[in-house]
Amino acid sequence: MAWIRIIDEAGAEGRLKEVYERLKAGRGKVSNIMAVHSLLPEAMDSHLDLYMAIMFGESVLSRAEREMIAVVVSASNNCRYCINHHAATLDHYWKDGERLSRFIADFRSVDLPPRIRAVLTYAEKLTRTPDEVSEEDIVALREKGLSDSEILSVNLIASYFNFVNRIALGLGVEFTPDEVGGYEY
Repeated sequence: MAWIRIIDEAGAEGRLKEVYERLKAGRGKVSNIMAVHSLLPEAMDSHLDLYMAIMFGESVLSRAEREMIAVVVSASNNCRYCINHHAATLDHYWKDGERLSRFIADFRSVDLPPRIRAVLTYAEKLTRTPDEVSEEDIVALREKGLSDSEILSVNLIASYFNFVNRIALGLGVEFTPDEVGGYEY
């Protein structure tokens, strides 16, 4: 499952058991990306709070748009774990496997509204060349109709997935088809 020791649900006690229960209550089950935090349950709990706030909290961005950002960032980083997880979620909304495959390979190959295309272009740039992001990139998002709070949400989601991709890639977090499915959307 990963290159470090993980305390599974059966062996969880105290704070870790509480966090695992919170995960199951909110998402339906415990993902491997959260379980890899098992040696530091407070970090797992804080990670969960951030994830729930940016991916499920109040936002003008739809859940599908948030998942598109997750997939674009994860594809840019070649993080198979996150690509598989968030592509499965995106497919929950799209229900179009062929479109999804093209999107994963290159989001520009899929017909998307100019607003979301600009969002994904920004997320990709922030991922690949963060030192080249400039105020002009923010102006371009505003010109597509995004408010500053939406721009912040896009930035937080893209930044979050860069963080999570590095956890998955840096600790060898693996996925299985069973682990990828069955979450609460």
